[in-house]
Amino acid sequence: MNTVDNTQYLENTGPFEARYVAFLETISTLRASLHRYCSRMTGSVMDGEDVVQEALFEAYRKLDKFDDSRPIKPWLFRIAHNRCIDFLRRRGVRDEADAAVALPDSYTPADPVLGTGKAVEHIVLTLPPKERACVLLKDVFDYSLEEIAELVDSTVGGVKAALNRARTKLAESSPTATSTKSVSPEMKRVMQLYVERFNRRDWDGVRELTSADARLNVAERFAGKFTDAPYFFNYDRWPWPWKLALGEVDGEAVIIILRRGPDTWTPYSAIRFVVGEQVERIVDYIHCPWVIEAATTVSVGNS
Repeated sequence: MNTVDNTQYLENTGPFEARYVAFLETISTLRASLHRYCSRMTGSVMDGEDVVQEALFEAYRKLDKFDDSRPIKPWLFRIAHNRCIDFLRRRGVRDEADAAVALPDSYTPADPVLGTGKAVEHIVLTLPPKERACVLLKDVFDYSLEEIAELVDSTVGGVKAALNRARTKLAESSPTATSTKSVSPEMKRVMQLYVERFNRRDWDGVRELTSADARLNVAERFAGKFTDAPYFFNYDRWPWPWKLALGEVDGEAVIIILRRGPDTWTPYSAIRFVVGEQVERIVDYIHCPWVIEAATTVSVGNS
């Protein structure tokens, strides 16, 4: 969802319209925080964006059942949190704290580590999901213990115990450099050809690189078959100068969308690929510049 003010087009004629207006207004102020949380939970700014969009779509579908007497923000965060847990389970991550023998709710308080904030955000991936969520919600987003307990479906005592375990582990850890995910020579070759042909506006050449049933997801705009999308037309009429280049975002090989500034080209957003013999899936984040802004490391190779 964009942060454009859509409320001017709505007439508040009933309870659903009021919910919808509140929903849009909340998203406009909460979008960055939701993405930040989901990115740190999933370990990827791009996975985090995908999860946020799933969460917002789910919230919109359930909006007519939302209780107006409750604030929307915690409701949205809980949906986003649950989608993060679903993502981690799909990826095969298990919450060791939940699987272990239940620990008592009594605990010895541990201080927040590393001054909280971004320093914590970049090492929480060493923690099981529940501990990770509790540390992020408490030490980064400053939620109360009661609010966290509701969000992660626990008790205040359970949250305290998870925080203590997490802070103890983090105090014994140190930030590590982002590891680079390996890319096959074939994928790198296809991505390089994609960049070269796209920059030449050789759209037929780009089509040759994609499979007949390739899927395209232009975040916040389109999801479906690549052949059904007005993809090249939209790039052709983009309102500012752009070009593509190979690069990495938080250690993952991607195509970087560069925007021309007064003096130089700067990273604006990214495009992700799934490659078999040809390009099977493209996820384009050009409408989501916050993906790059939230990344720890961004590097650009030759365009």
